[in-house]
Amino acid sequence: MQNGKCKRGVGDVSGYTRAILAKHDPYSSLRSPSFLRLLLGLAVTTVAREGQMVIVGWQVYDMTRDPLSLGMIGLSEALPFIAIALFAGHLADRTSRKTLTVAGTFGLLLSAIALLVFTLRPELLAHGRVWPIYAVIFLSGIARSFTRPAIAALSADLVPREAYANAVTWRTSTWHFSAICGPALGGLLYGFSGAAAGYATVTVLMAIAMVALMLVKVEERATQREEMTIGESLRIGLGFVWRQSVIMAAMSLDLFSVLFGGAVALLPIFARMLGVGPQGLGVLRAAPAVGALLMGIIVAHLPPMRRAGRTLLVCVAVFGLTIIAFALSRNFFLSVFILTVGGMADNVSVIIRGTLIQTMTPQNLLGRVSAVNQIFIGSSNEIGAFESGVAARLMGTVPSVIFGGVMTLIVVAVTAWRAPQLRELREI
Repeated sequence: MQNGKCKRGVGDVSGYTRAILAKHDPYSSLRSPSFLRLLLGLAVTTVAREGQMVIVGWQVYDMTRDPLSLGMIGLSEALPFIAIALFAGHLADRTSRKTLTVAGTFGLLLSAIALLVFTLRPELLAHGRVWPIYAVIFLSGIARSFTRPAIAALSADLVPREAYANAVTWRTSTWHFSAICGPALGGLLYGFSGAAAGYATVTVLMAIAMVALMLVKVEERATQREEMTIGESLRIGLGFVWRQSVIMAAMSLDLFSVLFGGAVALLPIFARMLGVGPQGLGVLRAAPAVGALLMGIIVAHLPPMRRAGRTLLVCVAVFGLTIIAFALSRNFFLSVFILTVGGMADNVSVIIRGTLIQTMTPQNLLGRVSAVNQIFIGSSNEIGAFESGVAARLMGTVPSVIFGGVMTLIVVAVTAWRAPQLRELREI
């Protein structure tokens, strides 16, 4: 801070910095018009992508009736994401983050168009041939590897440092609100109109998101001019994460808890077990996001957490318990409630981890560190989906999900024991 203004001076946000210093303002980051446009683009993209995943999951399982095929969807997206995310983070620190965000969204738009074409030409998917769908998901994973670290870093360019925690809270809440609408929309479209109508809607939404992101106004920061190879750049980012023991512990906790807690990938099977169709699947997919949204709104209106580390560990443990409870439930409404509670617990860890990264990371490293975080967390969702598919094939659906919940509880216990610096983390 300097003379009451944000030192980084990002256009339309400097006028309210002093106000958020005076008292806790739950809407501080929302007073930036460009941040609002970013949230709109994120929201519409998420609605489209989450709706698309419901359609893809039901379509593939309906063609194969094999739980491993659901895991292959996650693996198809995770492999390119893991391979490219670090390079994408390097670019986010050295080039225009807005350009990367728009370009990645355009890639997602092309993927939606490809899925629509395959569905309109059923001969391409005849006799249970699903590899074209896996190929499109693979390409969308490449696009997503550029958008996720770029959006996380770009949001820090649009608000002052004092509003980082608030921006993370609203960004995650926006994502989860959209993740409520997306699965519900996808399930309804598939159930009443078919896959083609669903993919057509996704295509339109991706186009709208691109327009919103193109309207974001950001004062581009000065990028690094010194000669540095990509390898050196990535080593700096990885080295920073490795040296920050609190960040490393928080990432590792979420990595393994999400890896073993991949019950969401098997929801098409549970939807059939509970006697509901694709519409019910959409509700089940949306339930965790409902809980996350509610928790995000609560956290936004509360002062900073005084025992952030212990809160993180407790919430991940609650998440693990909800996985076990969901596996044992045979009532649709009880299952929805359990998933909602799990979403509430999970969002607390997302907010704490995101705030730690944005407050402890230098601005010139934020893209690379965000990319490392996305590899730990973003890819673990898809790898967890693959693990769940393999475990369900070997152990059965219900035992595999119970196993995942138990492993999540073990991960929490080991982290609490081996990472006292995270356990004792106070206010952030």
